[in-house]
Amino acid sequence: MMGVFLIQLACVGQRSPGSLVFAGSAVGREGKILRRQLASFEVRHPGIRVEIRPVPDAADQQHQLYVQWLNAHASEPDVLQLDVIATPELAAAGWILPLDPFRPATSDFFPVTIEANRWKGSLYALPWFVDVAMLYWRIDLLDAAPTTFDEISTAVALAQHKHGLPFGFVWSGARYEGLVTVFLEYLQGFGGRFLDATGRVAVDSDAGIRALTALSDSIYHDRTSPPDVLAWQEEQTRFAFQSGRAVVMRNWPYAYPLLDDRTASPVAGKFAIALMPHAAGGRSVSTLGGQQLAINARSRHPDLAYALVEHLTSPEQMLERAHIAGEYPARPALFEQGDLTTLGAPPEQIRRIIEHAVPRPVTPVYTELSELFQVYLHRSLTRQQEPAAALHEAAAAMNQVIARAGLLTR
Repeated sequence: MMGVFLIQLACVGQRSPGSLVFAGSAVGREGKILRRQLASFEVRHPGIRVEIRPVPDAADQQHQLYVQWLNAHASEPDVLQLDVIATPELAAAGWILPLDPFRPATSDFFPVTIEANRWKGSLYALPWFVDVAMLYWRIDLLDAAPTTFDEISTAVALAQHKHGLPFGFVWSGARYEGLVTVFLEYLQGFGGRFLDATGRVAVDSDAGIRALTALSDSIYHDRTSPPDVLAWQEEQTRFAFQSGRAVVMRNWPYAYPLLDDRTASPVAGKFAIALMPHAAGGRSVSTLGGQQLAINARSRHPDLAYALVEHLTSPEQMLERAHIAGEYPARPALFEQGDLTTLGAPPEQIRRIIEHAVPRPVTPVYTELSELFQVYLHRSLTRQQEPAAALHEAAAAMNQVIARAGLLTR
């Protein structure tokens, strides 16, 4: 497709089709690598200029901007940086282009990252970099990483008391999206599913009830997790682990270099990462995060926009992003062929965790479902409602949203 585009340019005497506008995060290390990679694209396409339209880092604020622009039928920005949960919604609204006509080499990416960007069988975005939940554990306090939820309440609790630590297992339990991602790992670790084959919410299954009960028990029965976690997001969780007050922590990759900073972290050199635990007989899963690149359906230059997407998601650019910004490539081959020692954690370990990643429900109403679900999960974890009752009410409320959107299948 790139070749076709360049031929078209030649046929019109190398006239520039105009500048492109890229909407994405442009601060800190991410801004540095973005500007560098857009400059390299401009070198390869003389006469083409790419303008950065900065957007907030917070996914909800990004979403509000995109809805405002795209709902107004704006032709810019041409290329959009999306949170992984946003693709189905924008695709269903007709706001971003299907990428299948460009014939991207989807087999070169982790399958889960492609799955998360499909809607009704078509691909609407390409993965730019991967974020994935992982378990951080103290190698000086445990002989091995806990692999089951039972080991959180036994081996971790034993280490907590033996070494006089206030916390055993810390996680993000405030009423926000992070709580949903933690619950999804427990739900699927117990063998449950968020949506069944018909598209109905199935979180109130036996597996779901066991999952929510296990999270609650970590606070009130096993006491490995403090009640404080119900007000914590990622940073409060990191502070607790980094200060040496916890045995294990559930968090995202961003925490690794901060924990490993020997000038500021008491646990530097004393921790490792592992797969999330699971129930006996279940399987480890990690919630998929990360950023994607999509094309505005009303872009005046869709071919050039795809050329930019192709450039930014190429192996060379992903490796450069990993070195400068520490973000995980979405191409599995790079974990074998590329030099990823700058990521800190062993590349083969990172790849294994990504291979156990699962997307959040791929549905255009996910944001609405999550906002509802957060209320019921938190209500149960603060002992205002029993797990079974909270999940039954949550499923009923979320299924009304799905039915109104016409998303149920027979």
